[in-house]
Amino acid sequence: MLGIDPGTLATGYGIVTRRGGDLVVLASGTVLNSGGTPLPARLQNIYTKLRGIITQYAPTECAIESAFYGKNAQSALKLGHARGVSMLAAVEQHLVTAEYSPREVKKAVVGNGNATKEQVQFMVRSLLQIDGPRMRMDASDALAVALCHLHRCITPSRRRRDWKSYVEMHPERVRR
Repeated sequence: MLGIDPGTLATGYGIVTRRGGDLVVLASGTVLNSGGTPLPARLQNIYTKLRGIITQYAPTECAIESAFYGKNAQSALKLGHARGVSMLAAVEQHLVTAEYSPREVKKAVVGNGNATKEQVQFMVRSLLQIDGPRMRMDASDALAVALCHLHRCITPSRRRRDWKSYVEMHPERVRR
């Protein structure tokens, strides 16, 4: 499971797998770009690095954090570009891709949708038993996205998104 926290200056990634009943981190890190680098070159770097990571670790699924709408329009557009090339790298390699809002990720990992980045990082390190040197927030956020997706796969929402899926799940409740 590949988790991605997109950004044009720093895109976090984390790959988590299950071994028996344990969750194991295969890789995590950050694709870094300089602020002085033109946007197209930053996007190419994100795409190229993520493609290499996907090729190396061969995850079958990808979860990506959706855009945060509280930023200014220019920031939102740039974040959208980073999300786009990140998703492209995943779908080109045929990874099933899901999106989660920052609030969903925080709630799944910390239990509070308003948690701070520090709280998220603390829980990620605790849940995945990560010791050692300090990790960048982008990497821990990406691992949190992966954990959120794994949590959703284990305990999918009981609420159905549309009438058709409800009918498919409960044909006995529909009169014909």
